[in-house]
Amino acid sequence: MYKDFYGLKVRPFAKTPDPQFLFLSRGHREAYARLQHAVEERDIVLLTGGIGCGKTTLSRVLMDELDDHYRIVLLTNPRLSPLEFLQALAIRLGVEAPSTNKSELLEQLGGQLYDFYQQQIHPVLIVDEAQLIPHKDVFDEIRLLTNYQLDDVNLISVVLMGQPELAKRLSHSVYEPLRQRIGIQFSLKPLQVDEVKDYLAFRLGCAGGRQDIFSSSAIDMISRFSEGIPRRINQLASLALLEGFGRGVQHIDADVVSAVTDELDGL
Repeated sequence: MYKDFYGLKVRPFAKTPDPQFLFLSRGHREAYARLQHAVEERDIVLLTGGIGCGKTTLSRVLMDELDDHYRIVLLTNPRLSPLEFLQALAIRLGVEAPSTNKSELLEQLGGQLYDFYQQQIHPVLIVDEAQLIPHKDVFDEIRLLTNYQLDDVNLISVVLMGQPELAKRLSHSVYEPLRQRIGIQFSLKPLQVDEVKDYLAFRLGCAGGRQDIFSSSAIDMISRFSEGIPRRINQLASLALLEGFGRGVQHIDADVVSAVTDELDGL
């Protein structure tokens, strides 16, 4: 609705995790570097962060960057029993007719992973929303995936992503064996005030529009109200553009953003 009014080719603050709109803040740049390193080293990496901080978008960028030598397995709904988890992994790795017997299933997985190694294919398991995993036994199965290895290399990389409660859960002593297998851990934080300004300008530029649509006072208000969380920034900025369009103003000031925050407070 407001795209033509502001000279935008696409919506700059859509809700979907579009990799081309990934703004690499200091924290996001470091998180992405660690994800890349862990995958290349065939390690287990734990990435945590609050809702809307950009974990899923980072994982999508990572998947886009990996070439045909990688086999990606993405689990977005990990509410699985241990056997269901192993079967889901086996199916996505291309195991034909995964067994319902755990011992046989583990043999099938090991054989498939070794076949991939011989073909120079690198499997990568990405578990999103890992805090939703219901059973400790599933985490045990994830840990035991690192047992699939040759003398000098693991046969699969594992990326665990989730909200901060995931790190808190794994800090319990019963998860010590898994923690010892996690090679890299990083907590993604909200954007700082100066990063919010750059974030808004970056996304507006990616959408083909002017980067100065939001005034300094509007940016400060967005930063405070959103607490630096990218998903909240997107919501505020999108509504502010819609409000500005309704008012017929080319620049979004604090008054426009204030009207939007009042609207959100009423929900």
